[in-house]
Amino acid sequence: MRQIKANAILPDKLIAEIQKYIQGETIYIPKPEASYKKWGTQSGGRKHIDERNASIKSAYRDGETFYQLAEKYCLSMETIKKIVYSK
Repeated sequence: MRQIKANAILPDKLIAEIQKYIQGETIYIPKPEASYKKWGTQSGGRKHIDERNASIKSAYRDGETFYQLAEKYCLSMETIKKIVYSK
């Protein structure tokens, strides 16, 4: 999170209004909820995990055991079961 001086981007009237409530402090102004992005959508992490999970399901259907998949993907057997049984 980067800091920006309010007087560099906000109109003087708005700064005067904000100063009625807070002065000389740092405040955080969140994004609107509509602009939130789900985890991993920007970095590609979500796509990577979805592809890994699809590979795990496919390998299970092809006959690999939970134990083999846990070893292959360095995950617990419980995690493998959750992935295999998820929709």
